[in-house]
Amino acid sequence: MTALARGLEVLRAFRREGEALGNGDLAKRTGLSKSTISRLVYTLNKLEYLSYDPDTARYRLAPPVLSLGYSCLAGMPVRQLARPYMQELADYTGMPVAMASRDRHSMVYLERCKGTNAVTLAIEVGAHIKLATSAVGRAYIASQEPEEQAKILSVLKEHEGDNWSKVLPGIETAIESYERLGYCTSFTEWKNNVNAVAVPYIPKDGSPVIAFNCGGPSQTLTRDWIENDVAPRLVELVRRLSTVAP
Repeated sequence: MTALARGLEVLRAFRREGEALGNGDLAKRTGLSKSTISRLVYTLNKLEYLSYDPDTARYRLAPPVLSLGYSCLAGMPVRQLARPYMQELADYTGMPVAMASRDRHSMVYLERCKGTNAVTLAIEVGAHIKLATSAVGRAYIASQEPEEQAKILSVLKEHEGDNWSKVLPGIETAIESYERLGYCTSFTEWKNNVNAVAVPYIPKDGSPVIAFNCGGPSQTLTRDWIENDVAPRLVELVRRLSTVAP
């Protein structure tokens, strides 16, 4: 079991598309010794989950890893059910609409519908964004019971370090907003030129919480537009989904 857990930690260490890492990089990111890393990457390479470049002595994720991700997505019928509603909102706003779920300190995109606006966020399925400062991450946090919220905040406090005092107020405001209005926002807090709104969806079957967001350039997707139009439409999207999802 320990070897399996460590092998998965190695695969998790690859954070960006196409990223190549050496043994030293992997040891730093996982906290494992270089000797342990050497044994793990040797096995993962033999199993074809990692590819090795002898010229650079670095590894990349190999295609068989994709089969795991696609199997996961295929087992989520809510993606297919939600997509028409997501595309409807994307067409209306011109902004991308996405669904995401938690992966430790971040949210990973599970589905995305493109809008018509030429100046939009280029975030695709599989990409990660910060849990603490993004609207979609805050929506996930806000949807949890107080005990679970406390656990998440404890993890984030350690992860954010000295930045925590700046991050916490935004999360607290988001929780209050969700309780009062049914949605969470991030106004230039995830990125300094991006505004976004998000609403969590809590599956009836006990599956992990999913959150839906709509985000775009702050000069176009303004606070006023979000609060008076886009946010209510996103809340309605999740309400409609809850009537048809299992």
